[in-house]
Amino acid sequence: MRDGLSNIQVRRGANQTLSGDTANNSQAFDVRGFSTATFDLHTGAVTDAGTAEGFTMKLQHSDTLEASDFADVPALEVLGDAPVVDDDGDDNIIAGGLGYVGAKRYVRAVLTGTTGTDAVAFIVASFGKPHRAPVDRVGAAQATT
Repeated sequence: MRDGLSNIQVRRGANQTLSGDTANNSQAFDVRGFSTATFDLHTGAVTDAGTAEGFTMKLQHSDTLEASDFADVPALEVLGDAPVVDDDGDDNIIAGGLGYVGAKRYVRAVLTGTTGTDAVAFIVASFGKPHRAPVDRVGAAQATT
């Protein structure tokens, strides 16, 4: 099983509408059964990125699907720099991504804008090095409770 098709699973989160500086949580992604997890920020329509800092992404993790159990992932368990969208012309792009190397079962992305942010974005998660292959190429994200 050396091919990527049998060894990578991709999941897309729902569209998230960002408005102002209100944090917006993605659905939860179950990382069980995989040794690698990458979370990419994709934009849709960016009407207004917000002030100079635009909007950003961070990761939270939990052992349960209880929304209140999610906490920010410590810096040592995140690979890469947080993606930032700070240009109103950043429509329909992959803005960047973060790798997760923590030990919790569920991970979600949190998108937070700044004053004036008005945009649509979504997360695409890629999981690799499955504990058992082949894997289904496409999976689903889960709602928190």
